[in-house]
Amino acid sequence: MNKSSVERTYAKDPGRLSDLAAAIQNRHLTSEQLLTTCLVRIREVEPHVHAWREIDTDRALATARERDHELSSYGSRGPLHGIPVAIKDIIDVEGLPTRCNSKSRADVATATADAEIVRALKAQGAVILGKVHTTEFAFFDPSPACNPHNIAHTPGGSSSGSAAAVAAGMVPMSVGTQTVASVNRPAAYCGIAAFKPTSRSLSTYGIAPLGPGYDTPGFFGWSVADAVYVYEAIAAPFASSAPNAHYKIAILDDPHIHDSSADAMSAVERLRDRLVQSGADVETRTSPIDFARLASIQRSTMLFEAGRAMSDFLKYPEGQIGEKLRAAIVDGCKISELQYLNERREIDSLRTTLLSATRDVDAYLWPATPTTAPEGLSWTGEPKFIAPWTAIGGPMLTVPAGFSANNLPLGCIVCGKPEADQGIAHLARRHLST
Repeated sequence: MNKSSVERTYAKDPGRLSDLAAAIQNRHLTSEQLLTTCLVRIREVEPHVHAWREIDTDRALATARERDHELSSYGSRGPLHGIPVAIKDIIDVEGLPTRCNSKSRADVATATADAEIVRALKAQGAVILGKVHTTEFAFFDPSPACNPHNIAHTPGGSSSGSAAAVAAGMVPMSVGTQTVASVNRPAAYCGIAAFKPTSRSLSTYGIAPLGPGYDTPGFFGWSVADAVYVYEAIAAPFASSAPNAHYKIAILDDPHIHDSSADAMSAVERLRDRLVQSGADVETRTSPIDFARLASIQRSTMLFEAGRAMSDFLKYPEGQIGEKLRAAIVDGCKISELQYLNERREIDSLRTTLLSATRDVDAYLWPATPTTAPEGLSWTGEPKFIAPWTAIGGPMLTVPAGFSANNLPLGCIVCGKPEADQGIAHLARRHLST
């Protein structure tokens, strides 16, 4: 790596969530001390990475001190007690504005209530540190956030700040959302992990809608264990499935991923070898469905939903809404309800065909993206490999998978069947957490 590349690199491991939580529980670390460490790191690198929309320093410090007092006086709230978290700025946090990176919301009032996902985090003891950048309303108009591994490159979208804040070591966990590829892709580009649960399995109350049939909160952490830790902290009360004794994983060979770079496919091979060495059964199979078609109709059904959910924005003055978002709303409004319903049925049919042909499979392994993060911030990257799995609707885990020849991170996705969230979490802990 040359000198100029080193100067533009701000990636740093913020620490394992389980270790940080245990240190707080055992009184070896206070929540205030951990938060202060995050604030120091933010002062060091935020001027370069630009992950944050708003840092709620005073309230976060007050909350951290409250968590320390609670622990001493009453005990722990849960597995996230005292842990700082960053929230994507399309998600309501009481007392902070939700600007969605849009000029149309520049003067919006502060939220009067937390989104349900924020309430769930607080219930488990998390400390809300502030809001991080998003593309406009979670579509493709970019944010100012940069990739901590090389700030000349995008961190991906739409959860750009969520991924960048963790990858730069500014916070140990963050929350984003996914409608197409907006959790799993930025995690791959930034060399960290992310867990997107089964679509619509977590409440989207208090989250600005884009494609309501797909919109789903997801969680970022430096490692696979971290991302799964956040998910299980929220979902554990509802978990019932037991881990498998043996996991079978399929790599589906499909023309849709034949334009992967050699580095991206090498990452899949390395992860396959790692899974096999840890005791999983991994095999390559011919795909039983057309993934390019599935990606195409995922996009058009999402656009239909965005057009209906956001049509009022077309009444706004010129310049108040980004060009890419405005074009998407216009295109979505042109799609007929008949086309939308037919494509929804086609997605259901493709899902059924896939699941029927792979009854013996527990998970699927794919490259997350065709290449590493693009240079510049104007394009947030290619979602085509993740989009069809979003249409399938199951849980999706981004696994860091080394670096390309250009010193940028590579990532893979491990996808589960709908409602198999606990199974993917168990698989991650058993085979991918070391």
